[in-house]
Amino acid sequence: MARVLVIDDEEHVRQAVSLVLKQGGYEVIEVADGEEAIAMIKSYPSGFSAQAIICEINLPKVSGDELIAFIRQQLPTVPVIVLTGYPDVQGAAALFKLGVVDYLIKPGRADTLLDAIRRAIGEQALIG
Repeated sequence: MARVLVIDDEEHVRQAVSLVLKQGGYEVIEVADGEEAIAMIKSYPSGFSAQAIICEINLPKVSGDELIAFIRQQLPTVPVIVLTGYPDVQGAAALFKLGVVDYLIKPGRADTLLDAIRRAIGEQALIG
């Protein structure tokens, strides 16, 4: 079963995304902010294992940009999908340069989210 890390400071969004992913057959880990995500990733001595990460970009404590840069450094092969309520074309372009594989806007549709996850994990399987 593929594992997906969901990082969003809005609890109702985390729960909704998690529900969609669980119904799609994924194992889900939820964290509320970038600081918590970094601590979790660092807490696995043999390396954190996830097949994809869904990340809000406007996070408290550690910005989404900083978090994605950390993830790219620590987990370079794990695809990151941004899910945001504050779309920004220039910001999105910069995120794609950081290695983000998809950029979704809240509120999203369940099928769009599942398609993005399947695509990201499928492409990673071809590369890895």
